[in-house]
Amino acid sequence: MHLDEDDEKILNGEYGETRQKMMEILVALGKVYDADRLIPVTSAQVSGASYKTIGRWGLSWLKELDARAVIPAVLNPIGMPREEWRDIGGITQEFAEKQREVLEAYHHLGIRPECTCTPYYLNRTEYGEHLAWSESSAVVYANSVIGARTNREGGPSALAAAIIGKTPNYGLHLVKNRAPQIMIDLAGSDDGNSPFHHYGALGYIAGKKAGNLIAFFRGIRPNRDQLKAMGAAMGATGAAALFHVEGITPESRVFDFETEGLRHVTIEGDEVAALFEDIDADAVAIGCPHCSPRELHDIAGLLEGRKTTKPLFIFAARGVMRAHNRLIAQIERSGARVYPDTCMVVSPAMERFSTIMVNSGKAFSYIPNMCGAKARIGTLEECIQVATS
Repeated sequence: MHLDEDDEKILNGEYGETRQKMMEILVALGKVYDADRLIPVTSAQVSGASYKTIGRWGLSWLKELDARAVIPAVLNPIGMPREEWRDIGGITQEFAEKQREVLEAYHHLGIRPECTCTPYYLNRTEYGEHLAWSESSAVVYANSVIGARTNREGGPSALAAAIIGKTPNYGLHLVKNRAPQIMIDLAGSDDGNSPFHHYGALGYIAGKKAGNLIAFFRGIRPNRDQLKAMGAAMGATGAAALFHVEGITPESRVFDFETEGLRHVTIEGDEVAALFEDIDADAVAIGCPHCSPRELHDIAGLLEGRKTTKPLFIFAARGVMRAHNRLIAQIERSGARVYPDTCMVVSPAMERFSTIMVNSGKAFSYIPNMCGAKARIGTLEECIQVATS
């Protein structure tokens, strides 16, 4: 792998021990994947931010580092809301203190304390931009919906990219690797009566069938929020980092990808419908990935004139909440709470419930293992109905 003069100096330790360590991570990664060189990236999104997931050893490693990010970089959701952690419940003083230490360590490294799985709502990300993002749903959205280019980075490699400003040129940074590899056929139409209209549930099944292959869909017309939900679920049940929808996603229109001869797999409507079990839920959680402004608007409309009868947690980026504070106030008049910085999957706050209802295929996949709870999936309308009846 070719390194330019500055890269070589960093690797030789001329710019400090931490930058040397970060370059070693990138060089090792590049060698594993046969990258020809390092390429500049415009932003980074770093996972490994919740103390629940990184623990004391991860925190100890972060505290050893001493450098600053050279490109805009944000964090994945952490284990609690920074300022409202007492309100959400289920967070101990000890956990809160450790989580603050994690944030301070990242702040020392120049990572912006905006903790979200939807960084594309905070800063404009352009088609063709090279990124170093690590959260699975953000990666799928960036590649598929925006047409930017990022591999599914690990937390350390995304942090290394933030500090060096580069990433190895391999995988989905190369146009030749972005072509579809498998065709998803839907046995039925995407009309209002079809289970395919729940794109989180569809993605849950599609991820299992596609695995780590780049899927191509025909016959559906999801909007951006629905694309987000489908991709997030595919990244959770499979290893998707990119998919295409004919006539919808940008690269399905720009590149003349060859789809003839692709292996076909079929998703039956009954497979998706079978996910919708009618079981009692102790709490309802929405916002995995974090809610868009449009989703907050829809939630506010559905809650108009209603009061919650069980805990209703809604998660969104702090920057999105600041920009739409009237919507937040309208939502919270119902008794629901909107929380920034964290999510249902990485927060101990959700571990006190035995069954959690979600509208997210990603959360439906992760909650049993991450929260030790049963998960029920439904539409957004069904979630609001359960939370207020």
